[in-house]
Amino acid sequence: MSGKRDYVIGLDYGTDSVRAVLVDTQNGAEIAASVHYYKRWKQQAFCNPAKSIFRQHPLDYTEGLEATITAVLQKAGKEAAACIRGISVDTTGSTPVAVDRTGTPLALTAAFEHNPNAMFVLWKDHSAVHEAEEINAHAPSFGTNYLQYVGGIYSSEWFWAKLLHILRQDEAVKDAMYTWVEHCDWIPFLLTGGTDANNIMRSVCAAGHKGLWSASFGGYPPNDFFASLDPLLDGMVNRLGKQTYTADKAVGKLSAEWANKLGLSTDVVIGVGAFDAHMGAVGGEVEPYFLSKVMGTSTCDMMVAPTHEVENTLVRGICGQVDGSILPDMIGLEAGQSAFGDIYAWFRNLLLWSTEHALAHANFIDDETREKLQDYLQKQTITALSEAAAQLPLHEDLELATDWLNGRRTPDANQLLKGTITNLSLGTDAPRMFRALAEATCFGARAIVERFTEQGIPVKGLIGMGGVAKKSPFIMQMMSDVMNMPIKIHKSEQTCAVGAAMFAATVAGIYPTVQDAMQKMGSGFDATYTPNANDAVIYEKRYKAYKALGDKTSV
Repeated sequence: MSGKRDYVIGLDYGTDSVRAVLVDTQNGAEIAASVHYYKRWKQQAFCNPAKSIFRQHPLDYTEGLEATITAVLQKAGKEAAACIRGISVDTTGSTPVAVDRTGTPLALTAAFEHNPNAMFVLWKDHSAVHEAEEINAHAPSFGTNYLQYVGGIYSSEWFWAKLLHILRQDEAVKDAMYTWVEHCDWIPFLLTGGTDANNIMRSVCAAGHKGLWSASFGGYPPNDFFASLDPLLDGMVNRLGKQTYTADKAVGKLSAEWANKLGLSTDVVIGVGAFDAHMGAVGGEVEPYFLSKVMGTSTCDMMVAPTHEVENTLVRGICGQVDGSILPDMIGLEAGQSAFGDIYAWFRNLLLWSTEHALAHANFIDDETREKLQDYLQKQTITALSEAAAQLPLHEDLELATDWLNGRRTPDANQLLKGTITNLSLGTDAPRMFRALAEATCFGARAIVERFTEQGIPVKGLIGMGGVAKKSPFIMQMMSDVMNMPIKIHKSEQTCAVGAAMFAATVAGIYPTVQDAMQKMGSGFDATYTPNANDAVIYEKRYKAYKALGDKTSV
């Protein structure tokens, strides 16, 4: 290894784990990677799925940060640390947390270490449904439409609804907190040794898509907008600052404390953070008017378009359109589904409940064998279901489902919606059920494409990224057939982390623009799925039935 190499690290915080990728900026080669699964989250500590409460402890994040970066440095060799020029971070979102005046999450203080309301409120936490409804009812009373750049509908998954819910639920947290911070903004603040919450650099990605920030408003809506919604919000907006930053800007350099923990130099530059799917779109080599679909537990569908072409076109019911949120000089548009891979995992867990219960109580099996069997079943079930479902003849009268098991994100956010399955009979078996659920996720994806095109934004192609895109040819072929357009699959297994690495290379000054970094560091595509004309005709009819089922069950 030559010490003249320039390396960067992309850090990607997902729902279940954090992963770090060490990348060679010259050619985008992934030198080393490491994944750390959140210990407390794996135990579902501080969560209550029945009430849609999903919280993550900041220690899961900081432990993962240290574990993954030290691991990739060890894998890359002893000379690698001296070659690291920059680190950039992406996270799930909106995943905010209450912090004190020093910018410390309250859960990292003794008084709140076991209080879920003092922890990060994960993106899929829907406990703020009623607060979101209140924001949507409140907004029209103002002359300025403050919801116009977030699709006209505010979601319970987002910043202000979650803040208001926590303030109402927990007086101790309300009294102790100074401000509310997104995960993607807190990690760079932490790495640079920040000690004053007023100095947190807020990303335009998070602020614009989830926090109602817009340059056309001069920043966030005024304090009166929030104080008249609920006095508990009085003054909160004044602690956010008016300026936001694109992810090609630097927050600062690695602090001495974290340099020592990680074995890196204090010359390492830390970039402004962003949401995972936004950096994932860059890692997946996003093109104008191509819908870049990051398909994991949920989906985030990202698009970029030249500002002068779409600045006066507002798409209703999406998750925002923000100047500079993906690429600094283009409008970034976001949509998505609240559950995608989560639906498959739900069905798998449903099928395996009795087996895992039996294994847990089978005293004639040793612990090692039990663990191996459980792991095998977890890994093989969806593969087996996919293979069996792919053999089923396609016709109009198969079982039919909607994909709203975790509510609906796009089009038109509504987290109160529930999933449905119809056309069931005694002949319905597990593969037929799984096929209906997979088809529903593809139909939900098509509804997003239709919303863009109906509102004047063309979708010229599809780019698939993430675990489902890489691991499930069955679902990707179905997606192409349902959409009736090709979908190309990006080669990288870690597009979000690689996208973060591209931003790190830009922040460190190795490339003048993110587009330059993307061109030099991109790894290209390794598969393309094209529609089957005969199947596309049948899916067209079934999609109409999906919409009719949705109309009947969404009232």
